[in-house]
Amino acid sequence: MEQRTPPGPVVDVVIPVHNEQASLERNVLRLYAHLRAELPYSFRITIADNASTDLTWEIACRLVRQVPEVRVVRLEAKGRGRALREVWSHSDAEVLAYMDADLSTDLAALLPLLAPLLSGHSDLAIGSRLSAGSRVTRGPKRELLSRCYNVLVRTALGAGFSDAQCGFKAIRAEAAAQLLPLVEDPEWFFDTELLVLAERAGMRIHEVPVDWVDDPTSTVDILDTARKDLAGIWRMARRPAVQRQAPAVAPGQRGTVGQLLRFGLIGVLSTLAYAALFWLLRGFSSAQWANALALLVTAVGNTAANRWFTFGVRGRPDRLRHPAQGLLVFALGLAVTSGSLALLEVVAPAASHGVELLVLTMANVVATLLRFALYRLWVFRSRPRAALLAHPTHDDLAMEALR
Repeated sequence: MEQRTPPGPVVDVVIPVHNEQASLERNVLRLYAHLRAELPYSFRITIADNASTDLTWEIACRLVRQVPEVRVVRLEAKGRGRALREVWSHSDAEVLAYMDADLSTDLAALLPLLAPLLSGHSDLAIGSRLSAGSRVTRGPKRELLSRCYNVLVRTALGAGFSDAQCGFKAIRAEAAAQLLPLVEDPEWFFDTELLVLAERAGMRIHEVPVDWVDDPTSTVDILDTARKDLAGIWRMARRPAVQRQAPAVAPGQRGTVGQLLRFGLIGVLSTLAYAALFWLLRGFSSAQWANALALLVTAVGNTAANRWFTFGVRGRPDRLRHPAQGLLVFALGLAVTSGSLALLEVVAPAASHGVELLVLTMANVVATLLRFALYRLWVFRSRPRAALLAHPTHDDLAMEALR
């Protein structure tokens, strides 16, 4: 008589952990009790141990012996993306989910997160701390960084989702099978890259407002994570989209006065964002690092906003030309502001953070004027038609086809 392999669970909830011995058992049992009481489907809890060096592995193995629905996977390298790729790629469940080990997100949002995937309505579902109806408890630094990061993702990558990094997500198994081979990042940027790729592929993403309480004992290196996230955004911005569109209005067709007004408005908002970011980052990094990171974040958002709003470019930039030119413009602005900061350190080595911010703000005004000139005369300058036909890009050919 032929023996059939029993079907896998409907839902597989993954908890990536690294050195979580203090709270792992308590939180896994709490999650298990919630799933038993509230989820009308079969489930499994998978603990993905990311190279823990404390007693996390031993505690996870004990939980496996105590609870049939719990299993554990050991990875010898850290990285949330690496853990999710490993577990999701080998899971036999219909819906794959994950949440942070500290259970910062209220578990009452779990069934609303899973429901649109189980019904087939959506391909992915994410918890959002920025949606209307969400209630979030966390410090001002993390709140500001989170909002700036998500604005940057929406501006630079054209994303439509509101919260890229909330550790509360789910995906249908067939969608995961399509996307996981395309995701490159093994760490924190994994979530953002997965969502951007899903959106570009036309998949449906459902957002669920969540109640979320920050874990005050978190050991995440904010500066290092920010640096890697910015690198990920830069890489994804250069990655070709599924579709390309021609610009609706050529940059040269807009008047200088109108461009200056729009550029000035964006410049004011960028300067305010820069000042807030510098003040925030200066609390745990040097003035030069705080300046560089704050300038990079606001420069990316400034370039994308000016590209669309000031100069009327609606399509994606040339694959290499616009990003390379934008990087050079950023380098010029960094040279101006860093030079002013270096001069201040020579003239007044004991200057306060407020004086540093004042000098850098003035230097940013100069850098902004230079940026406008370079945007208008170089980066977003209309290409002559003869040059377009002699050296066409993919976007140029699309424009010609629409003429």
